Amino acid sequence: MANLLEYAGCVHIFLGPYRGNPIALYLQRSEDGCQIAPKAYPWNDVVGKGETPNKAAADFEDKWKTKGLSPDMYTGPSWEGGIKPEKPAPPKPAAPPKPADAAPAADAS
Repeated sequence: MANLLEYAGCVHIFLGPYRGNPIALYLQRSEDGCQIAPKAYPWNDVVGKGETPNKAAADFEDKWKTKGLSPDMYTGPSWEGGIKPEKPAPPKPAAPPKPADAAPAADAS
């Protein structure tokens, strides 16, 4: 049986001086993880995937920013139901290299 879609939030697109209708974002859960995407063409090709709804929301936001719209052409995404985009932890800085040991001391025999 297919999982039902859950409303996850929306994005508003501005068409010139006019504010367009909101585009709904839907969450689909499966054994493999979660997906968040709009169902309206031509925006339905942006799909956020993650293990949890929060990771899927962060992935959606990252992909949405590369869609080709400037930041003043849209607002959002605005999330519903306690979804908070969970960005991956920044990589830890590399450990400093260990200092090379001094040349082994020669046995004075």
